[in-house]
Amino acid sequence: MGNPPPGRSRTWTRAGAAVVAAGLVMVCGAGCRSIPLSGDARAGVEPVELMRQAAGALVRAGTSQARTSMEMATGGTRVTIRGEGVYDYAERRGRLMVRLPQDAAGTSERRPITELLAPGALFMKNRGAGVPADKWVRVDTAALSDGNLVTGGATDPLAAAEVLRGTRTATYVGEAEVAGAPVRHYRGTADLARAAELASKGNRGSLRAAAKGFASPEVRFDAYLDDRGRIRKVRHRFSYLNGRQGDAATVAVASTTLLFDFGVPVAVSLPRPEDMYAGKIAEN
Repeated sequence: MGNPPPGRSRTWTRAGAAVVAAGLVMVCGAGCRSIPLSGDARAGVEPVELMRQAAGALVRAGTSQARTSMEMATGGTRVTIRGEGVYDYAERRGRLMVRLPQDAAGTSERRPITELLAPGALFMKNRGAGVPADKWVRVDTAALSDGNLVTGGATDPLAAAEVLRGTRTATYVGEAEVAGAPVRHYRGTADLARAAELASKGNRGSLRAAAKGFASPEVRFDAYLDDRGRIRKVRHRFSYLNGRQGDAATVAVASTTLLFDFGVPVAVSLPRPEDMYAGKIAEN
């Protein structure tokens, strides 16, 4: 993979951010120079409508490479999970290698988890929790209280774009640069319930579950689009209740997705039935 330029619905414990890490940005710096986006045919489109069109622009782009970062914080505990891989937006399939943070002592390297993303499903290999290292487990994303916007340690790139279909407010912030590409920076809020209504069939159930399971269906975002309306970077801020009712803590999540190398060859094959794990998965 090239480098860019300079299962189940569950109840989370109070240390939810750390649990996610155990079970399982590239931000343009202050020195970014402003680059005019000459020839941008979308410059006259209202920001709200432009955000709602972003997922369609990715489907037209076909494929890309992706890098992800998920930061979770609760009760003084903060963890960051990173991933990288490829995605085919037309086929709605992707592959990510998700790397977990070190253990509490900072000395033990955890093996990365291979994740395959498909409509309504998340497949994981090297999942741990009693699953043999050579077996895959399948999770129905619509059955997860967060719709797999958080559980997998990375937000599905197409789902991240489809969240923007529910954009309620958006404003143009200014010009910037992401991974060498000139972009326009927008900031706004999206409603998950509205996004679910407008999402593709494969993401509809997942976004509907997230709208019900999160502390609030409102998602704050920063989106960076190129002159073709394609997302180059999007950062979402979620919050969900971690723990049983009456004893739940709010977990703040910032999920960043960086997209680059559009048009790169992508082939994602889902696991064969004989490669799936049929046993019980230990609870985290």
